Amino acid sequence: MSMLVPAKESPAIGPVPPGKPGSSDRRHGLGLALILAASFMVVLDFSIVNVALPSIEQELGLAASAVQWVITGYAITFGGLLMLGGRAADLFGRRRMFVAGLLIFSAASLAGGLAHDLALLVASRAVQGAGAALVAPAALSLITTGFAEGRQRTRALGMYGATASVGFVAGQVLGGVLVQFTSWRSVFLVNVPVGLLAALLAPKLLAESRRPRVGRHLDVGGAVFITAAVAALVFAVSQANVLGWASPAVLAALTTSAISAAAFLLVERGHRDPLVRAELMRLPSLRTAGTLNLLLGLWSAGEMLVLSLYLQQALGDSPLVTGLAIAPQGVIGFTAGAFGARLGARIGILRVLVLSSAAATAGFLVLTQLPAGGHYSPLLAAVMLVGFGTAGTAFGTMVIASGGVAEHDQGVVGGVINTSRQLGAAVGAALLPAVAQVVNHGGPEAGVRGDRAAMLVGALVAALATVVAWRDHRATGKRAPAGPNMTEPAVATAPAALHAGAGAMS
Repeated sequence: MSMLVPAKESPAIGPVPPGKPGSSDRRHGLGLALILAASFMVVLDFSIVNVALPSIEQELGLAASAVQWVITGYAITFGGLLMLGGRAADLFGRRRMFVAGLLIFSAASLAGGLAHDLALLVASRAVQGAGAALVAPAALSLITTGFAEGRQRTRALGMYGATASVGFVAGQVLGGVLVQFTSWRSVFLVNVPVGLLAALLAPKLLAESRRPRVGRHLDVGGAVFITAAVAALVFAVSQANVLGWASPAVLAALTTSAISAAAFLLVERGHRDPLVRAELMRLPSLRTAGTLNLLLGLWSAGEMLVLSLYLQQALGDSPLVTGLAIAPQGVIGFTAGAFGARLGARIGILRVLVLSSAAATAGFLVLTQLPAGGHYSPLLAAVMLVGFGTAGTAFGTMVIASGGVAEHDQGVVGGVINTSRQLGAAVGAALLPAVAQVVNHGGPEAGVRGDRAAMLVGALVAALATVVAWRDHRATGKRAPAGPNMTEPAVATAPAALHAGAGAMS
């Protein structure tokens, strides 16, 4: 683990102050635990609110199409601002953006929990998404800059992936408990003490880490265009099921996304300090990681939504029972992430990616036999296979994406990885339920046929990920591996981000 901390206002670096033997390792562990807790909260928020939608609809007297904006409002700002959040972390401080995002997220959660109309609730969710877009890439880059590349970073990323996996599923369970025994408002208010405590502890457990001041320029034009491109695309795919793909609003959003993406590429070519440097995007490892994360987001978000609806509508389970039925997927996912580093050390990270995506494919193929009634338990092993595949793929993509990338680019790499997964999740949440609806022509058995068809689409997506991972695994033997700092500039880079006893934020 790196043992360096930055000077307060200079890119110069110096040794850790002397302390008790083992105290630095303990504080590093506490710093990692803090990052994982904050990341868990953000991931939890994805699924915990889904469970509360029927209660929100009933209490506020909303139509189902209107209450969906509680999800869409969050998805648009979160997906749209991730790239900007990642670059801001690199330029202005990863810890600073981490704390700022936590405070914004907590304040918006409080506003959401107190909201008494749809407008305020959706606005608070949009602000929540903006806060999460600062936290997510900053958290990932704090890990990748705070742990030396190799075994230490791989283990930390394994824990990060495990936490994300269990967090998404835990939201289903915790949301069911909170909604059933308290109120839908509690799914928002529960974030407030966690976020504030994490923001309070961050300056004590995390060192600041960022690019040197010399040569720092925020690519405002690039940030505006990439945010517009991603936000418009997320809006289009999330509203396509409600408005229709041929609706004027969806077509306008798709056109806006395409134009903004083209403008982003033009701006990047002429900027002296672009948001995403061309040589970074030419890294084969980052392209593979982004592609796999896109496919991962698609199958995981779609599967979770379809499976939740299947359990409640076809089998008649309550939200709480539904969450408990899905929980084993998170448990096995946590195990896969926690022990992924050991598996990767034995067989290699790319083989882990092949194995993980193949496991998800097998799990989806079994889920194409969802029963029309009776018990769900015979398919438990299939759900656990999908959970293993999801966590293993998430862990592996983070490892290969951060490898061989300079510290000053780790924030934007976190933005790329998170954006690709968020885009995939938006597409999956729209595509798989749409497939189920198209196949469903009435009657419970027809509804189950639709769910089975959606799971077949999930299997095809996971199989495509398996092919991508296998192709990259075969290709690595034909090209020279990247050096540890192949994108490193001539100036000194930001030092380690995880260290106890760091000074106040500069």
